[in-house]
Amino acid sequence: MSEVVIRKVQGHQQMDDFIRVVYGIYQHCPQFVPDLESDVRMLFDRKKNPGLEFSDVQAFVAYQNDQPVGRIVGIVNYKANKKWNAQNVRFSMIEFIDDLTVSKALLDAVAAWGKSKGMDRMQGPLGITDFDKEGMLVEDFDMMGSMNTIYNPDYYPRHMEAWGMQKETDWLQVRIDIPKEIPARYSRVAQYAREQIGLRVKKLTNRDILRGGYAEKVFDLLNQSYAPIFGFSELSKAQADSFVGKYLYLIDKQLIPVIVNEQEEVVGAAITMGCLSQAMQKANGRLWPTGWYHLLRALKWKREDHAEMLLIAVRPDYQGLGVNAMFFDDLIPIYNKYGFKWAETGPQLEDNVRELSQWKPLHPQFVKRRRCYKKYI
Repeated sequence: MSEVVIRKVQGHQQMDDFIRVVYGIYQHCPQFVPDLESDVRMLFDRKKNPGLEFSDVQAFVAYQNDQPVGRIVGIVNYKANKKWNAQNVRFSMIEFIDDLTVSKALLDAVAAWGKSKGMDRMQGPLGITDFDKEGMLVEDFDMMGSMNTIYNPDYYPRHMEAWGMQKETDWLQVRIDIPKEIPARYSRVAQYAREQIGLRVKKLTNRDILRGGYAEKVFDLLNQSYAPIFGFSELSKAQADSFVGKYLYLIDKQLIPVIVNEQEEVVGAAITMGCLSQAMQKANGRLWPTGWYHLLRALKWKREDHAEMLLIAVRPDYQGLGVNAMFFDDLIPIYNKYGFKWAETGPQLEDNVRELSQWKPLHPQFVKRRRCYKKYI
C-alpha cells in the first residue's frame, strides 16, 4: 500500500489539485453535480469571502504516488464557537478514494490543525455559514445531487465511523409533487393571513434589492429566524452583500416570494429557483468557454423539470400565522406555469418537527438523509 502524504494548500498547484481531485473520484457517477471551480477558489480568498473575517480555514490534499487522492478543509468559525460556547473545528469539502488510510490521514490533519488552534472537538461536514453545503449523505445515493447540497459515495459514512466519529445531528430533504391546484388548506389559511392579519406577497425588483434596502431586510429576517438553528452564526452585512452580488442576477425574482405586513416589515421570505443540476454537470465546473450557456439556457429557455426550495424563513413572532401557506399559495401556480413537476427543499433538521409538518398537505417524501458527525480530539 502506497504511503499517504498530506500537504497544505499553499499555492496554485495544490489548489488545482484540491479542485480537480473530485473528477477522478466521481468520473463514473451520474448523480454528482460539480461546483464551479471559480466558486471554490473564492472560498479561500479573503477579498471575496467575508466569512474569513471571523474564521480561519486551511485546505489539505492527500497524495499517493504523487497523485491527488483526497482533500479536506479545516474551519474554525470563532463567531459560531462564541455563540455556542464551544471549541469546535469543522471539517468541510471532504473527498477521498475508498482507502481508509487516505480518509484517516485527512481527518488526522484537520484534527491536528484544530488542536493547534486550541480546539477540542471536531464536527462536520459543515461550512463557514449555515448556507454553505453541510451534512454527509448517508441514504439515497441513487438520487441526483444538486448545486446547493453535498453528494458523496456510499462508502464515506463507513470511513467516518472507522475514524471514531458519531452522529451529532441529521438533516432530511423534502420532496413533493407539484399539485395542479392549491390545496384548500393553504388557500384558506393564506386568505385569512391576508384579510385578518394584513399580510401580502411582495415580489422584489432589482431596484428594491439594490436601493430599497430589501436585501438587508431579508438577511435581518434570516438572522432572526435561524438564530436557534444548530450551528448557525449571524450573517454580517458584508456576507449579505456577497450573497446578493453572487445570486441577484441568477435567480428569477418571481420564484422569491417575500411576505410583508402593513408596516412594510419583512416577516417571511422563500428563496427558490429552478434546478440547475444537469446544467452544472454540462458546465463541468467551468463557466468558460460554454458553461455559462448551459446555465443560462436552464434558467431562461429550457428549464429542468423541478424546483429547488433553497430556504424558507419566517420571523419568530409571525410563525404559525399563515406565512408558510402564503408561500405555497403564491408558488404553486408559478411552478405549474414554469412546467416544474416536483420540488425539493434544502436540508432541514430532522428534529424540527414544526418545519417538517408544514408539508403534510402536499404528501411529502423525506429523502437524502445527511449527517453531521462529531468527535472529541
